[in-house]
Amino acid sequence: MRADIQSAKQDAGIIPFMNLKGKRALITSGTRGAGAATFALFRDLGAQIVTTARTQPADLPDSLFVAADLTSTDGCAALAAAVRERLGGVDIIVHMLGGSSAPSGGFEALTDAIWRKELDLNLMPAVRLDRELVPDMVSRGSGVVIHVTSIQRQLPLPEATTAYAAAKAALSTYSKSLSKQVSPHGVRVVRVSPGWIETEASVQLATRLAADHGGDVEQGKRMIMDSLGGIPIGRPSKPEEVASLIAFLASDRAGTITGSEYVIDGGTVPTV
Repeated sequence: MRADIQSAKQDAGIIPFMNLKGKRALITSGTRGAGAATFALFRDLGAQIVTTARTQPADLPDSLFVAADLTSTDGCAALAAAVRERLGGVDIIVHMLGGSSAPSGGFEALTDAIWRKELDLNLMPAVRLDRELVPDMVSRGSGVVIHVTSIQRQLPLPEATTAYAAAKAALSTYSKSLSKQVSPHGVRVVRVSPGWIETEASVQLATRLAADHGGDVEQGKRMIMDSLGGIPIGRPSKPEEVASLIAFLASDRAGTITGSEYVIDGGTVPTV
């Protein structure tokens, strides 16, 4: 529907604020949550897209999807090869992949294997895919790389997110260094740092928390917000809001933005 409305506006001579028509994009983990919202918005804005996850959703056609395990070097290499074959390269890379399965218990609970798992999920896929795909952007003199980090790099929760937060902090530092190297060659590198996003998974978490404490889902959401020190705006971000920020930064409207981090957290981070 949104694509039909945009087409009608273009036919009527109304120039849209932004579009991604003709842009070739890779969006990792674009099958759920903010990744799925970003995937849908990029399609609406006219981009040619490939996304990836370990398992293909039933409603996603083969032409738009590559099954890959990006926690491995081979998985990243296979995805890069598939993207080059299908799209002939990319103009935009959005690294959405991330998450954590580390146990609670603070730093003592984090074994070497857990640390490796967190780094292989939250840092190394971006490093490996950039190494495969960004050199072609540099040779063409154009491209956009967006690394989705997290406010946890600034607000780690010692009981539960130490390894995840450290991996995202490493991703942020790597992103800044990459921007300094490739921006003089026409390739922009930008970070998007979300706070709590109201995805299906986070609502399920809120529901479980509420059930454990005899409350409803709204009480569960407040418990999550309280654990973060509060969200001044009073609610988490919607996946579509995160997607809108990413799309703007990927568009030509943001043509001189590089090396920067854009926080979308409802005011959760309490410092300047």
